[in-house]
Amino acid sequence: MSDTAATVIDSVFRRFDAADLTFGHGADKAWDEAVALVLHVPGLSDQRESLETTISNSDLSTINQLAQRRIVERVPLAYLFGECTYVGLSFVLEPGVMIPRSPIGHLLRDERLDPWLHEPARILDLCSGTGCLGIVAALQFPNARVTLVELDQQALAVAKHNVARHGLESRIEVVAGDVTSDGLDETLRGSWAGTWDLILSNPPYVDDETMTNRAAEYYAEPAAGLAGGGEGLDIIDAILRRLPTWLAAQGVFVCEVGESAPAFQRNYPQLDVVWLDLPSGGEGVFLLEAKQVHA
Repeated sequence: MSDTAATVIDSVFRRFDAADLTFGHGADKAWDEAVALVLHVPGLSDQRESLETTISNSDLSTINQLAQRRIVERVPLAYLFGECTYVGLSFVLEPGVMIPRSPIGHLLRDERLDPWLHEPARILDLCSGTGCLGIVAALQFPNARVTLVELDQQALAVAKHNVARHGLESRIEVVAGDVTSDGLDETLRGSWAGTWDLILSNPPYVDDETMTNRAAEYYAEPAAGLAGGGEGLDIIDAILRRLPTWLAAQGVFVCEVGESAPAFQRNYPQLDVVWLDLPSGGEGVFLLEAKQVHA
């Protein structure tokens, strides 16, 4: 009897569900990961009609091998695939580079930042990783120029690959830089713009306690892409100190602090930030207008 996508999904789901896996790298439950795996290997679309497609023996073998690695090694599927889908876009990915999942991308795609934006001409993405946020922003604002800033050399190479994949080389520059270093100011002076209308950041923000107790799947990601110091705010503190230099007079800063949001509120009570609604999931994303920054 032939195995259809539907029967294989059910089988993989039962294996994942019994394995006590941790989710959070693009899916939040065993069923979603089973669907993603089974559809990915034969290249099926995420449509109901795909469920009746017969899965070849070769593809079934690959699915079972990847499922076993997911269970035994606790490797997120995106690393097993070498790519991921984020807000409907495809991105190249490698182990050692953070997996895209920030809710900021959904806010950009769904135009939920529009009340504060005035058709930004210059966009800066700090701690850009794969380049996903800057690329989403560039596609959302086709007249804008975007600067990606990333410290890690492997992530820089992946970001450049993704920029090329989306045909955005003429509008996106990729800059090597450390957002905690005073030297970044000099680096940015040589970029396309002196100030930016929209600054985005999904920096490392996991506090020390959480880093110590994180699930196995999160050990698969680079610690430097997660660790934000004692309260999770070390990188964010550094960005905020330099923000008046970077943000245009009518610009906005959008940043994810995740579970470190309570610490952020305790440490920055003077900042009148807007905590954004996140209908696509996630937590701890705020918006800060230039008038607050320059004050």
